[in-house]
Amino acid sequence: MINQVYRLVSERQFEITYKDRSINSDHVIVRPTHLSICAADQRYYTGSRGKEALSEKLPMALIHEGIGEVVYDSKGEYQPGTKVVMIPNTPVEKDDYIAENYLRTSKFRSSGYDGFMQDYVFLERDRFVVLPEDVNSNVAAFTELITIAMHAITRFEKKAHNRRNTFGIWGDGNLGYITALLLKRKYKDSKIIVAGKTAFKLDNFSFVDEVYNINEIPENLKFDHAFECVGGIGSQYAINQIIDHIIPEGSISILGVSEYPVEINTRMLLEKGITMIGSSRSGYEDFKNTVDFLSENQIVVDYLETLIGSVNEVKTIQDIIDAFEKDLTTSWGKTVLEWKI
Repeated sequence: MINQVYRLVSERQFEITYKDRSINSDHVIVRPTHLSICAADQRYYTGSRGKEALSEKLPMALIHEGIGEVVYDSKGEYQPGTKVVMIPNTPVEKDDYIAENYLRTSKFRSSGYDGFMQDYVFLERDRFVVLPEDVNSNVAAFTELITIAMHAITRFEKKAHNRRNTFGIWGDGNLGYITALLLKRKYKDSKIIVAGKTAFKLDNFSFVDEVYNINEIPENLKFDHAFECVGGIGSQYAINQIIDHIIPEGSISILGVSEYPVEINTRMLLEKGITMIGSSRSGYEDFKNTVDFLSENQIVVDYLETLIGSVNEVKTIQDIIDAFEKDLTTSWGKTVLEWKI
């Protein structure tokens, strides 16, 4: 069959390419239905990744957050219409110690490898997870982002000490919101503290115990462990503020991505015996755990609906451009695409 792929070829410019694919392969064919724009997609779309990165990775189909419906399975294991969340990480090897999302050989959709902006996506059988029939599709569209927080918490649980009375989360954006929400649900008896810089964003964190502006944090504020969800140059100030307030021998989970190196206070890092845990992307087990968790916690799904910034019907390439431009002006939440092209 001929599959249409909608690729970014240069800054703010998409073109359709055609790929001949066999329907009788071992892949399961999925038709995307709801996609979500990520900040990484925007860096490619606006050309802010830099000329060298763009020349290396373009042309490329964007989007690595999305769900779809099974169209065809040559083995008949999955019926047409089955709702699934698609997994962007694509490993080509296994390692006894290194997770699939940290293997340097793994491919990642919309990062040098075609993403989900296609008529049909051909997925291996471990590259999707079946969703409940009654799933909120607009929330499910950004499941991948939720798995980032789920993966970071899983790594934290394996590496940090067991005193978990108080957590600090730095970052008032989408990832900070999701991380705080999952922690509050997983550690119901723990105090969750959020620090950010934007008042109207912090207003959305009604489910946590304490909220602070980063410029008004009390000197006596203390917590056992922390999650940094800021990214960019701001992560430098967030990490150092966390180091100042964290109780000795706590852990700091780093989730924010920065394009450039940042400076941190290593003297106090050493004096306090702090453990830093880096987390990036996610894999099959994180998607499975996330889908199971959301299925069992409807209240979390209800809170996640707050993150739906806008829902945009996409039937043409111009609709794609309009959605990306709209996303650039959105100050809170996720931009969801109803993929009807």
